[in-house]
Amino acid sequence: MSEHIVKVLEAQFITRDVKRFVVEKPDEYYFIPGQATDVSINLPGWEKQLHPFTFTSLNQWPYLEFMIKIYMEHPGITHMLSRVNIGGELILHDVFGAIEYKGPGVFIAAGSGITPFLSIFRALHISKQIEGNKLIYSNKTASDVIVHDELKEMLKDNLVNIFTREHNMGFLSRRIDRDFLLAHVSDFSQYFYVCGPDSFVADIQNLLFDLGVSPQSLIIEK
Repeated sequence: MSEHIVKVLEAQFITRDVKRFVVEKPDEYYFIPGQATDVSINLPGWEKQLHPFTFTSLNQWPYLEFMIKIYMEHPGITHMLSRVNIGGELILHDVFGAIEYKGPGVFIAAGSGITPFLSIFRALHISKQIEGNKLIYSNKTASDVIVHDELKEMLKDNLVNIFTREHNMGFLSRRIDRDFLLAHVSDFSQYFYVCGPDSFVADIQNLLFDLGVSPQSLIIEK
């Protein structure tokens, strides 16, 4: 397993519990939108505590970007990452496949599950191939939405925000269920990309299968 020690160039919270990191990009370090790498912290006792995080940057950028949900209540790597700032060092490992874009479809994300989709959308937007894709993005409240303005600019009316714990004028306040999917999806033969907490992915997967989506058309993190 290869290891690359990189310096943190930028670090700031972009929501109450999501922290954005910009780090150095190692030479000849290549990834595909949707892919991830194992990350550890270059501090005594933390070098071997690996956790997978998805790239939110594009491969052609001169730096790497991660948007990481911080769990302050758990004494793990993300809690420690809350203390890592500019000048700190992370250790990156080999790139591996996570969610691969196969063609236009419906993306369904919860919370920080948007991260693998963000690099995909950015790549499609730059290449003018984002048309035909739709994002259904579930969060607890409006303040939890990651890079809303950029997503809106890229997807326009194909961005559907829903909030599970907040009523917000102009947005939907509910959970994703069978009726919701029937109301917002007209074609269940297209690709469906799902990312979020394990229970969320399992629930959405069951709903989609019940609505006739084939296993070959469902792309989730393995």
